[in-house]
Amino acid sequence: MQTDRVKKVVIAGGGTAGWVAAAALSKRLAGRIEVVLVESEEIGTVGVGESTIPPVQLFHNLLGIDEQAFMRATDATFKLGISFENWGRIGDRYIHPFGTTGKGSFLADFQHYYLHGLQLGIEAPFGDYCYELQAARAHKFGKSSSSTISYAYHLDAGRYARFLRQFSEAQGAMRIEGKIARVEQHADGNLSALVLESGQRIEGDLFIDCTGFRALLIEQTLKTGFEDWGHWLPCNSAAVVQTEAADSLPPYTRAMAHDAGWQWRIPLQHRVGNGLVYAGDYLSDEQAKARLVANLETPPVTEPRVLRYQTGRRKQFWNKNCVALGLSSGFVEPLESTSIYLFMSGVIRLLRLFPFNGVSQARIDEYNQQSIVELEKIRDFIILHYHQTERDDSEFWRYCRTMPIPDTLAHRMELFREGAHAFQTGDELFRLESWTHVMLGQRLMPTGYHEIVATLSEQELARHMGSIRQTIARVVERLPAHQDFIRQYCQAEG
Repeated sequence: MQTDRVKKVVIAGGGTAGWVAAAALSKRLAGRIEVVLVESEEIGTVGVGESTIPPVQLFHNLLGIDEQAFMRATDATFKLGISFENWGRIGDRYIHPFGTTGKGSFLADFQHYYLHGLQLGIEAPFGDYCYELQAARAHKFGKSSSSTISYAYHLDAGRYARFLRQFSEAQGAMRIEGKIARVEQHADGNLSALVLESGQRIEGDLFIDCTGFRALLIEQTLKTGFEDWGHWLPCNSAAVVQTEAADSLPPYTRAMAHDAGWQWRIPLQHRVGNGLVYAGDYLSDEQAKARLVANLETPPVTEPRVLRYQTGRRKQFWNKNCVALGLSSGFVEPLESTSIYLFMSGVIRLLRLFPFNGVSQARIDEYNQQSIVELEKIRDFIILHYHQTERDDSEFWRYCRTMPIPDTLAHRMELFREGAHAFQTGDELFRLESWTHVMLGQRLMPTGYHEIVATLSEQELARHMGSIRQTIARVVERLPAHQDFIRQYCQAEG
């Protein structure tokens, strides 16, 4: 299959995904292609993807976006990790931080030194060896041109979409207001045009489906198919509400497990985002909304609403001359804040494989293969949080503990259980430290570790471990409070 030269890209749907795509394409392919985005103000967006992970900085750098201007426009705060509460057992709490932890060696990662230290009576928690975790715990943040701190953002998703719209339009992207009434196809099945309710017909060479869970192009029109992951990720609903800003401004997201799922709390400058994720088989919508409202830190400023979702992925992310981006391509739930990252990753992959001279099957196959591998490795990491638990206080957690899991995840867990081995391949998002923090945080304690670390004397190991902890403590002590740094660096105008 080979289509004609791609000169015009039509993006169906706005929201964060649509404007991420428009921003990247209009900026990086300026003068090479025409970018048109079709959206309707009457169609709401999910708009709750308010927590990000560090690669968002790479995307902003690629587009030349000024960090302070972006943060002021989106009421953003800094994020150093996620606090997981009540996941391993009720009462447990650990932080999955960004950044590195400790200092290992070429042959043995740091967790082996840490476990050997435990055997020798060096009982400091694993998190004491991570700068970002200690700063998060102290509610501190600071950065400079020479800073090595690893961070992401909490942001207002609606304001972020508007920020990217302004950016995109300044680069030449065109927005067309209107509802899509039907999708036209060529005889070979490729998409040819979007027809709006007004009768306006918008032709294109390449189409990007950002219509959310409706998947108007990739599924309703092209019948691509969907692979359901609900048996591994049973949560399928979220009750969401926004509340007034809190007095404290922690530089982390909170993920608090309950008996049928978990609740998030995301601190922004002007308000707090809250959501209660749950499995509909174990909790009703009314119970979920009541539970959410009963566990808020500050008064609500919106009415609670319920969102439905299905975890899984399209069988193809790119089918014919249509690329699915965002919720139309699949969903793994917001537990590790991967949604906005996946929008960005998808459009960067498209830029790398962009079909200037026409869509070919080879490009489609490569794009799909890379996208599937990436998403399935993220999926496994999310499943880990549910499956690696000692909770048996509810039917939901008993199911999660005992459910069959993908062979790929079972292998990773067994490697860690028997010898503390964690790893990261070149095509996956989460680092070995991420896996290590979550597995240890949820009580997957290895029965052994790499004995090469025993070649260090007890005194050398104690010095090495103590030096790391002391250095981190000194640097964190000098950091300003997160709230104070926000005030002087990127305070929103209101």
